[in-house]
Amino acid sequence: MMSTTAQAAPEFKWKMVTTWPKNFPGLGTGANNLAKLINEMTGGRVQVKVYGAKELVGALEIFDAVSRGTAEMGHGASYYWKGKSRAAQFFAAVPFGLTAQEMNSWLYHGGGMELWEEVYAEFGLVPGAAGNTGVQMGGWFNKEINTVDDLKGLKMRMPGLGGEVLKRAGGTPVLLPGGEIFPSLQSGAIDATEWVGPYNDAAFGLHKAAKFYYYPGWHEPGTTLECFVNKEALEALPKDLQVLVRNAIRVANQDMLADFTAKNNRSLEQLVKEQGVQLRKFPDDVLSKLKQLSDEVVAEEAAKDEMTKKVYESFVQFRDQATKWHQVSEQAYLNARNPV
Repeated sequence: MMSTTAQAAPEFKWKMVTTWPKNFPGLGTGANNLAKLINEMTGGRVQVKVYGAKELVGALEIFDAVSRGTAEMGHGASYYWKGKSRAAQFFAAVPFGLTAQEMNSWLYHGGGMELWEEVYAEFGLVPGAAGNTGVQMGGWFNKEINTVDDLKGLKMRMPGLGGEVLKRAGGTPVLLPGGEIFPSLQSGAIDATEWVGPYNDAAFGLHKAAKFYYYPGWHEPGTTLECFVNKEALEALPKDLQVLVRNAIRVANQDMLADFTAKNNRSLEQLVKEQGVQLRKFPDDVLSKLKQLSDEVVAEEAAKDEMTKKVYESFVQFRDQATKWHQVSEQAYLNARNPV
């Protein structure tokens, strides 16, 4: 028999709006997984319904929608909100920045999450890391990239700080939500695009519009996806439910990275062997130049306002110490396991 307490428990019906197409593999299903986790972990006391891009609001309108309370939760990536705060970009991906493991360490144990909360506070939002892609691919191109000059004049879908680096290299960054990428690449409105990696990219059919597939994803080495919650809606929950919602987001963060790691290589092999995709590594001198430009662009961006500077300094300090440790741990081991 159900207890009196359980019978009296309130039920909260929440809406989650996303930047992703409905049920899109990896990212859209990651949002679905988070909603399911919240439903299950709260015993149905909080029920979340997911709305894909354009179902309730446009893909790039979710930040404002959750801020004003149209929906209680949003699922996207913080570099989409550069127009709201330059500092937001650092919580998604920084060119030649932190890997997934390092991002999680910075956020959870290096002061990153406290800074993220500070950035979003003025918008009435509480952020959380809700997934990670790991190191992404460098993107799809309709021509080979042999030198940095090949980037000049290139119209490429690339958001965030990576887009600013592309601009410095002579290209033209274009910000497009996921659902608009394939038709834009197919029509020639853009010459190239980055998205995520083989698992996601194959689902979008990007191999049907471009055949040169480059790696590594220098611009997004450990992209953190986000779930932000309307602060008033979160605080309206009993304390136990607030803790459960926050921890569901944390579980979803870990699960998405595991999902991508499990599925990316299989998808890559299918793209190469069955679809005729031409896999290419960016030349070393191209990567070296992009690293130089990235250092310049990121430092200049950070100097534009005090909040971004504060986040940048924390990010760089953490990256430097993580790099030193990984030289004698992760990097040393991978070099030993896979000697060149």
